[in-house]
Order: sequence, then structure tokens, then C-alpha cells
Amino acid sequence: MRRTGPVRAAPALALLLVLGLALVGCGRESSSSAAATPPALDDSIRIDAVWAARLPDLAGEEQALAQWRGEVVVLNFWAPWCPPCREEIPAFVRLQERYGERGLRFVGVALDDPVKVAEFADQNEINYPTLLGGLAAVELGRSAGNRLGGLPYTLILDRAGNPVTSITGELSEARLEGLIQPLL
Repeated sequence: MRRTGPVRAAPALALLLVLGLALVGCGRESSSSAAATPPALDDSIRIDAVWAARLPDLAGEEQALAQWRGEVVVLNFWAPWCPPCREEIPAFVRLQERYGERGLRFVGVALDDPVKVAEFADQNEINYPTLLGGLAAVELGRSAGNRLGGLPYTLILDRAGNPVTSITGELSEARLEGLIQPLL
């Protein structure tokens, strides 16, 4: 008889705990204003760790976030099972289409099974890089200032690679557009 001990179950339990915390945090942005005033930045952002991060894309190829330095980057942590995440992604697709040639780059970091993420990306015609994450993505989220692991979580970086704002919760298209336009 083969026994599964706590050592084997620990990684799976850790991922379930992280995803559970993310589900609890899954919600709408606290401010309903469409104004372009960015919220104050969290002092826990470790920007060097963000730019040093490497995660696999949907094809399984490791991608360095540093390759997008020099562009305005909207780094969005999401999951297909998170309703506010699902709501905001069509706006991200439209904004990437509208401003991509001006130097805007959305980068999604998905916290779910790669097959489910790929299906969602295909169905929603996501036109920007989608990276896959497990515990490495959770650590990247912490480096990006998402201490509680809430989803969706968005960090906006200017062309110099500096954090401009971070938001937990769903972003409206108008609010996000107001935040990114001055950076382009």
C-alpha cells in the first residue's frame, strides 16, 4: 500500500491555500470613480524582482518580464474562475489593440491550470502575452505589491520601468484608459 504523506501533499495544499486567498480577494475595485488619479503605491513593491521574473507562456516557453521594459506595462494577475477578472479582460484586449503601437503592453499572469487558461484565452481572443503561474506567479504577485493575493490585481509600470499605480479589483475600461494615456 502506498501512502501519501504530508510532505507530498504540502505543495498542493500551499497552492490551494493561495488560490483560496485569491478567491476571497476576488472583487471589484473599491473606488467607482473613472478619474485618472492613480491610487497611492504600496511600499511593498520590489520592482527589481518584478523585472527579474521569468514565467512560462501558453506555449510553455519561459518569458522574461524584462523584455517589455521600455513599454508602458500593465501587469495583470488573474484567473479564469474569477468573475471580475473575466469582466475586465475584454477591455484589456480593446486597449491593447488601441494603444499597442504606441508602446502599451498588457501582460497577463494567470493563476490556474494551463489548459483552462489557454481555453479562456482562445475564447476571448486575448491579444497580449499570457504567462502561467503557480507558486512562482504568487511570489511575483507579492513582489508586485499584492501582499494579500487578491484577484484581479494590476500593476502599471511606466516606460522607465517604474511602478505608477497598483489596483486590487476590477478596473473599468475608462479608468484604466485614463491611467495609461498620460504614460504613452
